[in-house]
Amino acid sequence: MNKNYSLEDLSKISKELISSLKNKTLLFYGQMGVGKTTLIKETCTQLGVLDNISSPTFSLVNEYHTENQGKVFHFDFYRIEDENEALDMGIEEYFESENWCLIEWPENIENLLPLDAVEIHLTILDDNKRNINIKQ
Repeated sequence: MNKNYSLEDLSKISKELISSLKNKTLLFYGQMGVGKTTLIKETCTQLGVLDNISSPTFSLVNEYHTENQGKVFHFDFYRIEDENEALDMGIEEYFESENWCLIEWPENIENLLPLDAVEIHLTILDDNKRNINIKQ
């Protein structure tokens, strides 16, 4: 999938994203301010997350519970300095859990990522438009 969208399209884009996926580990790439967290919040809403959805910038991971999908893990590796930090928190167990794993700044743990993870690249087109490019 390669599409341009605006914030008004976010719900539709998120639904399309979920329905087209072959894997539950999603890697969100894009510069600061592109809307990674915003898209993840909407994706969590579409997955039926019952909890308050916020960026785990300082805690590295937030765990959310859903009505039907079990758990969703939301990672933010922006502040990670060494991949060993991710290993110490048990990242491999999260990946093996078969739950949704939504990862911001995956490039900071590049050597630990599952080979079959879905790459989601976001680009700013202008103040109101973004591009999403999904690589499976």
